Amino acid sequence: MADVLTSATGRRKESTAHVKLTPGDGKITINGLSALEYLKRETLVMIIEQPLEVTETKGTYDITAKTKGGGLTGQAGAVRLGIARSLRALNEDDRKSLRGAGLLTRDPREVERKKPGQPGARKKFQFSKR
Repeated sequence: MADVLTSATGRRKESTAHVKLTPGDGKITINGLSALEYLKRETLVMIIEQPLEVTETKGTYDITAKTKGGGLTGQAGAVRLGIARSLRALNEDDRKSLRGAGLLTRDPREVERKKPGQPGARKKFQFSKR
């Protein structure tokens, strides 16, 4: 295996991803599987590839990610942030384009807690007058 150029951590919802960039031909591996095998949806693979498309480095680096926590969407978002941070660490000139595309900002949205006396966070039980 080639030397790791850079590594970074990304988070989204309850998910965390540790991403490593190595010189290569563009293979993306998540938890030992290819990106499409692991994420199972083409749209999630497209989300992961966004930082590479913005910086025009698709096919330049091999990406290895270890993810845990949350679901597939959160993990894809975490990997995307980790890739963007790694690319920024490699080339500070990419910072402006990554920031402009909103790829360096951690998505702060979290699941709202369930409230007592209700079936969910916002939903109420049906009101009965009699």
